[in-house]
Amino acid sequence: MNDLNLQERLAQAEPQRGPLDEANSLDIVQYWKAISKRRWSILALMILMTILATLIVFAVKPLYKGAAVLLIEQGKNKVVSIEEIYSKGIVEPQYYQTQVEILKSDELARKVVEKLKLQNHPEYDPRQTESDIVARWIPLFRDPKPKSEEDAIKAAVRRFKKDLDIELVRNSQLARISFVSYDRELAGTVPNAVAEAFIESDLEARMAMTQKASDWMRGRMGELRGKLDAAEKALQDFRDREHIVDVKGVAMSGASKQLDDLTGRLVEARQKRLQAESAYSLSQQVRTGTRAQTSFDSVPAVMRDPLVQRMKEQEGEAERRLSDAQNRYGPEHPKMIQAKSELAAAKENTRRQIDVVVNGLSREYEAARANEIATEQALAQSKADIQGFNKKEFQLGILEREVQQNRGLYELFVNRLKETAAAGDMQSTIARVVDPAIVPSGPYAPRKVLIISVVALATLVIAAMLALLLDRLANTVNSTSDVENRLGYPVLGVLQKIKGFMKKGMASELAFFQDTQSTFAEAVRTVRTSVLMSALDEMHKVVVITSSVPEEGKTTLSFNLACALGQVKKVLLVDGDLRRPKVSRLVGRDPRAPGLADLVAGQAQVSQCVFFDDRAGVHILASGTVPPNPLELLSSARFQSVITKLKEAFDIVVIDSAPLQLVSDAQVLSQFASSVIYVVKADATPYQVAQNGLKKLRRVNAPILGVVLNQLDLEKAEKYYDEYSGYRSYKGYKKYGYTKAYGH
Repeated sequence: MNDLNLQERLAQAEPQRGPLDEANSLDIVQYWKAISKRRWSILALMILMTILATLIVFAVKPLYKGAAVLLIEQGKNKVVSIEEIYSKGIVEPQYYQTQVEILKSDELARKVVEKLKLQNHPEYDPRQTESDIVARWIPLFRDPKPKSEEDAIKAAVRRFKKDLDIELVRNSQLARISFVSYDRELAGTVPNAVAEAFIESDLEARMAMTQKASDWMRGRMGELRGKLDAAEKALQDFRDREHIVDVKGVAMSGASKQLDDLTGRLVEARQKRLQAESAYSLSQQVRTGTRAQTSFDSVPAVMRDPLVQRMKEQEGEAERRLSDAQNRYGPEHPKMIQAKSELAAAKENTRRQIDVVVNGLSREYEAARANEIATEQALAQSKADIQGFNKKEFQLGILEREVQQNRGLYELFVNRLKETAAAGDMQSTIARVVDPAIVPSGPYAPRKVLIISVVALATLVIAAMLALLLDRLANTVNSTSDVENRLGYPVLGVLQKIKGFMKKGMASELAFFQDTQSTFAEAVRTVRTSVLMSALDEMHKVVVITSSVPEEGKTTLSFNLACALGQVKKVLLVDGDLRRPKVSRLVGRDPRAPGLADLVAGQAQVSQCVFFDDRAGVHILASGTVPPNPLELLSSARFQSVITKLKEAFDIVVIDSAPLQLVSDAQVLSQFASSVIYVVKADATPYQVAQNGLKKLRRVNAPILGVVLNQLDLEKAEKYYDEYSGYRSYKGYKKYGYTKAYGH
């Protein structure tokens, strides 16, 4: 195998198997485990906070609350309208809100304070005590000491308004007046006093307004009466001066009829004038010859004349006789001459009659025109007369309206004065108390049981959420479930943390054969079993052990697993970490002695490099002389040949490899491995780092067998479960007699 083949293998795609996506899974069991792991801390915090809340609640001085319900009437009493005193029209919501703000006003609060003398009450007199906790400890919020009675009243009003609460009852006309105090008697008295002060204040204000309105209207009465008298006198003087007697009924009636008659006559005169003018113009055109080939026969007025019509008939009769004579006699016949003479006489008579008619048309036109002009003049005079009447009527209307307005205003003020007097005698209250406040039998606050329960529940929830948060923030692998969920590979075994080992001058890498009955040795056997059972059909000839970073215990697992496998198989332990070799030092061999590097380089024989360790019971191939470039050595064809020979000589070859995050030696060695075991240090290695290391192995299709969780503190990990053995590991070992462990 060469470097080119290695790079091609490193560039291959990701395999299908990988770690589970933590953001897309919701493991209720994991949540429960996270909470259960810290259950005693959660319960302790809840108990502590509950006790603290109990002490605080019982140390707080109890508060008492009194409440009175006030019905706000809908009617708003107006000073100048007696009808609205009894009306119950719809009142806008702003009206009720206005009344609530009046109940909260400084003026009303001052009246109650002065009425109950709260400025001398110990709770409200800053000269006697300072009951506000904030003001007691923070001088900025403390009221200055009053220098006079007025200052004491102002301070009491400020404190009084803080304890007073006014709220409208939804969808009703009710307002609830609540007051909180350390004095139960005062808590029951103040709401009633506020309601009474509100009602009295409104009555006083309305009485004052009524009296003010009455005084103002009485002062205006004399002025209005004088204006009315003056207006009536001016109206009567105008009538007498203009001799007006029922102007609208008599004068205007005759003028209107005359105007209508003249208008009709003018229309008729214009029609006659137009007809006469038309006939006259046509006749003049015929006479002057301005119309070619036109005779008086085309003039309708001429042809309608009876004499002209008779002459036309005689002319026609003469023409008929002439025509008969022409048919019978010659031109010189006496009857022929007589017929012509009669026809000429008839035409002459017709012409003279037409002249008479035409001359009559001129006279008719002049008469019609004169009649039209006379009618127009009469109509203009009639209109002028009517306009004169209109001006007088307009002036008369002004005077009449002034009289009516003054009379109406005077009568209105008389009525309103009577109504105001009546309203002043029968004042209705703006509100009434529906449910008066009583002295409270028990404290209003603090609600001890509720507060303690809420604190306990809130503490429990917050502590549980904090436990889940801490579990989420913990990015290390602490259990077998973390390995499977976060890394996505099975757990081959768990090696517990051995305490006190270094104090005795012993190394954890030699723990298996130094104490074969310890819990650590049994955990190594569990890993051995996982390795052997996973290869029933095909033996794992080459087992590569690696980790993410140094000091995770890969050498410890390599040495101890080789020792455990050496009890049942012929095993060779190879120190494949050519950069920081450690196996030689563990077995006491000279680091300069020939080893793997010398064997691959051809500078030593197998017999010189491989030796058998009697204590461990396995053959060992140390690293040998450290080469300048270990990766090239491991990628060479000679190394592949060496591995092939070692596989033939031994049942199992265990290779301790360098960490993945630092160098690529483990990726190269995994190409010769039958299985790869990944070591993760518990509660130390971030799972993201381990995921990255496994990802690198998957890129080269390394045969990852599983993960070994190393240095797990069983005493710290509560209820640790070995999900693969079916019993609790730590307690299970005790039942089977494996109670001897270093540090226990």
